[in-house]
Amino acid sequence: MAKGNAAFSAGRFEEAARHFTDAIALAPGNHFDCNITFYLQYDECIKDCDKAVERGRELRADFKMIARALTRKGTALAKLAKCSKDYDVAIETYQKALTEHRNPDTLKKLNEVERAKKELEQQEYYDPKIADEEREKGNELFKEQKYPEAIKHYTEALRRNPKDPRVYSNRAACYTKLGAMPEGLKDAEKCLELDPNFTKGYTRKGAIQFFMKEYDKVMETYQAGLKLDPNNQELLDGVRRCIEQINKANRGEISQDELQERQNKAMQDPEIQNILTDPVMRQVLVDF
Repeated sequence: MAKGNAAFSAGRFEEAARHFTDAIALAPGNHFDCNITFYLQYDECIKDCDKAVERGRELRADFKMIARALTRKGTALAKLAKCSKDYDVAIETYQKALTEHRNPDTLKKLNEVERAKKELEQQEYYDPKIADEEREKGNELFKEQKYPEAIKHYTEALRRNPKDPRVYSNRAACYTKLGAMPEGLKDAEKCLELDPNFTKGYTRKGAIQFFMKEYDKVMETYQAGLKLDPNNQELLDGVRRCIEQINKANRGEISQDELQERQNKAMQDPEIQNILTDPVMRQVLVDF
């Protein structure tokens, strides 16, 4: 099988087919995803496309015709790549087709095969054990207040295992320490998306929203967390801090600049914009 894959990657399709045939003969009990018929079928298609391109250039055919043949070849190579795991040849062929004629369908196929290659690379790179090691390295650097370095290890941990909510939570904490609130908020939300029952995710998200002075959203976040863990001290403390800030605003104990900043943020909130553009609500506000 390995020799077959190597030959396929080098574009020697007939040789690849022979190796796959030998592999099946040596291990008839195994069920290979791809068999000799599969490879020869697409090998013939690829040869036909190459002949069409060659003949088209000889006859100075329209670029669209040549692009069509190259796209068909790319599609055959993409089908074979599902077994050979080599998407580079298909990507290169689609790119050549696009240089001849920029067809939307070809571009779509190129995007699909590039996405398939990326997903394959992620699958091959996946390693929970290494991910845990990288997370621990990040934790140690976080304790040493080396936040940029910690982020690098957390990011590598996520490359190895993108489904661990703890790493998103920890990286969110790093971003918070560095003042990168939008990035931190994004990680906190991803953490909760992966595990809505991960209480730490609510404290992370709430803390970031508090720093961003979005107190109405903070309360929603903390309340959601308290439904899961009613006695969580971090969440309870967060609620108290939030209430204190809201009370200060109600008593006029915040500066004019801070008040203006909050008003500006509120005006950017889609929900508030919807209220202000609603004719009925606008009339209510005027009457009030």
